[in-house]
Order: sequence, then C-alpha cells, then structure tokens
Amino acid sequence: MCRSIKTLRPPYTEDVTEEDVRAAALQYVRKISGFRAPAAHNAEAFDRAVEAITMASEELLASLQVRGAH
Repeated sequence: MCRSIKTLRPPYTEDVTEEDVRAAALQYVRKISGFRAPAAHNAEAFDRAVEAITMASEELLASLQVRGAH
C-alpha cells in the first residue's frame, strides 16, 4: 500500500519537515479514501483526516528511539 510514502525517521531521513509529514499523511488519506481530491461535500472530512494523521505521525516520530542514535 502507499509505496510512495517514504520512511521519515533516522537513519533513513535526517531532516524531516512538517511538509514531509503532511505529504505522507495526504498520500495515505488519498490511498485509503480512493480520492485524489475529494468532492466539496467530502473535503472537510478529508482535510480533518490529513490533519489528524499528520499530528499522529509527528507524535510518533518524536517519540521513537532509534538504537545507535546519539
């Protein structure tokens, strides 16, 4: 699933921006919803999902402990 989403944790990626995390969240929501761009009546739910997944992903990345990292 979501083959275009890149790993966003060290050592795979050192400099992760908020835009990187949001792009991954957007790709995920597009994939599971089946919509590249939702219709107007689904836009709010789509955007909320992207935001929630972005926040959850940022929390996850901030919490991970990578062995061997300084």
